[in-house]
Amino acid sequence: MPETELWVTALFNSFLAGPTTAALRWLHVPPEDPAHPWTNFVAMEVLVALIIILAFALLRPRLSMDRPGKGQHLSEIVYSFICGQSDGVIGRRGRPYVPFFGTIFLFILISNLIGIVPSLESPTMFPAVPLGCALATFCYYNFIGVKTQGVFRYLGHFCGPVWWLAELMFPIEIISNLARLLSLTVRLFANMFAGELVILAFMSLFPLVLPVPFMGLHIFVGVLQAYVFALLTMVYVGEALPHESAHS
Repeated sequence: MPETELWVTALFNSFLAGPTTAALRWLHVPPEDPAHPWTNFVAMEVLVALIIILAFALLRPRLSMDRPGKGQHLSEIVYSFICGQSDGVIGRRGRPYVPFFGTIFLFILISNLIGIVPSLESPTMFPAVPLGCALATFCYYNFIGVKTQGVFRYLGHFCGPVWWLAELMFPIEIISNLARLLSLTVRLFANMFAGELVILAFMSLFPLVLPVPFMGLHIFVGVLQAYVFALLTMVYVGEALPHESAHS
């Protein structure tokens, strides 16, 4: 059964269908319906990205040391929280990577919570979006590992602690590393999809009564899953960094 087109998706399809279809054809990925190339989850994740960009664009000129506003206080709380978690997992050497941790946390958090707004959906309830976030994390921490250690030294840590176990450990470690993509994707997708189904079920049964407890549970799960995803990203980046400087 085809999905119901959200008003956000309809807006994108009304104004950007032509350029989007041309771009997809140039990439050799022709859309099923050239008049409606935008799907709900793509439109929603673009909307989330625009919300984040707009929020920081409005906040930046209002930053003040003398008279900080509510938005600045909130952003400082989030920044301090991310920095504290990074310091606890990686240490001070994780500070250069805080911008990525914060970006992935905010994107997933807003994506998870935007579904409680009537007429909108959480893009993370579609497997392609959690997979995209997992791929971003996977590529990022492997890039950090290669950048800080070099290709051969980074690959060497997949060989295990002793050389005579390298032939056994290397394929196991590679498979384990690739399995992180699946675990990150399934954890986020399954929790958000189940939460959306519960809310939709109760909304259909009791359309005039807002299921407050389940909405609260959905918010809790959304915040928790964003935190877990960001925390695991910190763990993976910490493992990719050189171990010799861990206690410096």
